[in-house]
Amino acid sequence: MTALTMKDLAAPLHALRLLAWDFPGLPAMDVVMSTVVPNELELASHDDFGAFEAWREALGILPESVTCREQGAGRTRVLRAAVDFDGVRLTLIGFSAVPNGSGEETP
Repeated sequence: MTALTMKDLAAPLHALRLLAWDFPGLPAMDVVMSTVVPNELELASHDDFGAFEAWREALGILPESVTCREQGAGRTRVLRAAVDFDGVRLTLIGFSAVPNGSGEETP
């Protein structure tokens, strides 16, 4: 059992509130906060690199700061970037299926 309280999550919760206030027109993302790493916030998009890119630009993350890798035996591409936002480490992640040789996404 953790000894943390909701007060310990105040920083990422405040950052999330600022993101919603400052960027209301951007795509909704999955949000992850954890008591394991209480000063981090993760925003993730699935099957939509467009949402990742919109957030990357809005947060001022340089394209060369984005890492790209594949997982799931090469079936899923993962973009990842991080930035300090309001004193919180904000990690932006995008997942998308890798197209197969025919131009269609792999199942």
